[in-house]
Amino acid sequence: MSKAPRAWQRMLSGRRLDLLDPTPMDIEIEDIAHGLAFVARWNGQTRGEYAYSVAEHSLLVEEIYHRQNPTAPVKWRLAALLHDAPEYVIGDMISPVKSAVGDGYGDLDARLTAAIHLRFGLPAILPKSVKQAIKRADKVSAWLEAVQLAGFSETEANKIFGRIKTEAVSGLSLVLRPPLETRDAFTTRHETLLEQL
Repeated sequence: MSKAPRAWQRMLSGRRLDLLDPTPMDIEIEDIAHGLAFVARWNGQTRGEYAYSVAEHSLLVEEIYHRQNPTAPVKWRLAALLHDAPEYVIGDMISPVKSAVGDGYGDLDARLTAAIHLRFGLPAILPKSVKQAIKRADKVSAWLEAVQLAGFSETEANKIFGRIKTEAVSGLSLVLRPPLETRDAFTTRHETLLEQL
């Protein structure tokens, strides 16, 4: 009789996260921040001395979300910061790969997202309007990353991600820093948002 494949991952915190049945009790922000700081966006195809990490991207999305929704409750800013949190264990797949993989990726992402949200006091499933607002901020972030880091022209980025309002990115320049600095910035931002809840 063959043994079932292992479906859990040991985290640096010592937690064992069951990917098939994740629970909020097995989720620690330090694990999320560490993992995301070492996961490269754009499959690592960006300019710079360091990879542009999912943690940096998440910090940017939270900032853009706040700019676009200045009166939104802090809990939704926290949701924006955590919008890609499952990638600390499943990695960042670019959209074409997600399409090729199919529903399995989406199901796994949804299970992890629900557990992460519950761990930090958010609803397991976000209201549709909030999810859409975070997605809009995510698209602006992708446009900015494409143009500043991934070698896209503005015309090409406009075709793929849509035109953006310049005020959404006014004064924003993307940060490339060592992963441990990014990890600490992510953890600090998370703590600040929790304190404001």
